Amino acid sequence: MHLQESGEMYLETILILTKEIGEVRSLDVAEYRNFSKPSVSRAVKLLRDGGYITVDESGYLHLTEIGYEVAEKIYDRHNVLESFLVALGVDEETASRDACKMEHDISDITLSAIKNFLENQ
Repeated sequence: MHLQESGEMYLETILILTKEIGEVRSLDVAEYRNFSKPSVSRAVKLLRDGGYITVDESGYLHLTEIGYEVAEKIYDRHNVLESFLVALGVDEETASRDACKMEHDISDITLSAIKNFLENQ
């Protein structure tokens, strides 16, 4: 199953919330992203069917190995892009919003070049 941008964003959100609060439920994702419960429910079903997450008997969401890999990749992209934009002089709020849009489309080559640039600054 090839993930679309929204699927990547859900996985990233589950990762972030897991780091922040430990155990994550669909409601936590809905509140964090300000999404409707039915939208999150549909996404959870697709991600579960795709093997990216599991849902335990208590309703907690857990990233599978592949889900974790995808979430970490997107999370890393976001952080690198946000740092790059801030280094360029963009305020943090705008940089975070823009990084969220860019993280799904940027090539690995360009991201690597940005990482190298930041490391050598």
